[in-house]
Amino acid sequence: MKYDSITELIGDTPMLKLDKEVTKLENIDVYVKLEYHSPFGSIKDRVAWELIRDDIDEIKETDQTLLESSSGNTAKAIQGIAGANGLDFKTITNRIKVDEVKDILIMMGTEIEELPGKSECPDPNDPDDPLTHLDQLMAREGDNYFRTGQYTNEKNTRVHREQTGQEIIEDLGKVDYLFGGLGTTGSTKGTAQKLKEENQDLEVTGIVSSQDDFIPGIRTANEMWEVGLYEKELYSDRAVIDSKDALEGMLTLIRNCGILAGPTTGANYVALKQKLSEIDQELEEQRTAVFFACDRFEHYRSYIKERKPEIFGGDEREGTETLTEEELEQVPEISVENAEEWIETENPVIVDSRSNPAYQMAHVPSSINIPEEKLKEMIETGKPFAPNKKILLVCPGGRKSKKFVALLQRDNFEAYSLKEGIKEWRSEGKELEMF
Repeated sequence: MKYDSITELIGDTPMLKLDKEVTKLENIDVYVKLEYHSPFGSIKDRVAWELIRDDIDEIKETDQTLLESSSGNTAKAIQGIAGANGLDFKTITNRIKVDEVKDILIMMGTEIEELPGKSECPDPNDPDDPLTHLDQLMAREGDNYFRTGQYTNEKNTRVHREQTGQEIIEDLGKVDYLFGGLGTTGSTKGTAQKLKEENQDLEVTGIVSSQDDFIPGIRTANEMWEVGLYEKELYSDRAVIDSKDALEGMLTLIRNCGILAGPTTGANYVALKQKLSEIDQELEEQRTAVFFACDRFEHYRSYIKERKPEIFGGDEREGTETLTEEELEQVPEISVENAEEWIETENPVIVDSRSNPAYQMAHVPSSINIPEEKLKEMIETGKPFAPNKKILLVCPGGRKSKKFVALLQRDNFEAYSLKEGIKEWRSEGKELEMF
């Protein structure tokens, strides 16, 4: 088949039925929508083109640079479209957590402005929030840019309602269960809207990651309220999945189904299994479930190796997901009010676990910087500190540092967490150093 433009390859993705020997569901047929078959490799291909297509001629005439906040698949798709049309693309984003994703964007020619934060969601109260920087850039140089706006643009929802949902109906007709990860929420939302036209009793499960965990493309429950397209009422259920289970689901699909899908797809599949395994036993008629294969696993090799080194012959790691509530409740905290006196008296090793750019902008005096992922690796794989030294852990809000302290206490380190973190230190007007 002959095509004249790369964008003609976007959409019309295959629908694959999973073998019941894999799903173990007798009364529910499970189908996966293979969105990674689009040319740039993800479900975001549809969104990227939809956000641009109506204005592409004018954008080219005025030679505007495409502008978005994305650290992953949306950026990759926009860059692919930009390159094919002789345009430039800039993304303003918090620190890109997966090395391969950043490398791909650089190789494709993306201009990347990385900010110090690590949040996966927009936060209008954060001076380093990407959307705040986008607003400021548009206010200064708006004529030079075309802002696509994936977080608020209804085209994000519309393309899945008119295309993705319609394709599923044409392939399957009535669908009883839909499972999708919640990022910008456009794909699950738009598809669900269309499927509900065929079946008003459709049950929609949105998948989020567990608090303080990270699954590429999926947000935590708390982050969802900052997403402009999110409509809580649309979902009959919400599944909270951790990265360990997501990777197990991903491996099942890769090894047992030949589906070379990434961690987000694994999370979708695990959520489906958790919910439908119980429902299946009570059914007396056949039903249909659909989930998305959002993208491919190759882009997440370092992420997978870091969390499941045993796949590659390393030792299995005991991470923060194994901590109990009792362990977290017993973590000793140092209040900001008492911290300076305590530091002077006890002379601890002060470890700031934020990203290096955030640390350089402002940090507690005499602290050292060990970014979160490196610190986690050090704690999980060896003895990171001298056994006779007290340790004070510092993070943005105090929550993650408590988890690291709990892990250190398992190895009998005398560790403490700075209560409410660097934000409280700053709000109390305490001294900060910077590079």
